Amino acid sequence: QVQLVESGGGLVQPGGSLRLSCAVSGFTLDYYAISWFRQAPGKEREGVSCINERYGDTEYIDSVKGRFTISMEIAKNTVYLQMNSLKPEDMAVYYCATAPWRSDCPLDSVEYDLWGQGTQVTVSS
Repeated sequence: QVQLVESGGGLVQPGGSLRLSCAVSGFTLDYYAISWFRQAPGKEREGVSCINERYGDTEYIDSVKGRFTISMEIAKNTVYLQMNSLKPEDMAVYYCATAPWRSDCPLDSVEYDLWGQGTQVTVSS
């Protein structure tokens, strides 16, 4: 069964850290672009970060550069998003998604065809 399962969300104070995980089953990650998206209430879904292991590419939106790090553990078929120095504006539901047979690393949701169920990240004191 092909599926993505996110975990690792929760409540954290501003300045804190969380690590999100996206466990993939049913296919091999290294032929896909994998991205993290987020959607806050009343806002459009936005691409946060992408990794394309086969082509050695990672991408981040400007607002998370220097704070978030995306990585992949092929042996576990899992993608991670390490989030440091979290801000209230990072609060959202975070989703992972895959785009097959890509040589690039897009952050546009229309390029992705398989999505996880999402995990809530709450940043509040």
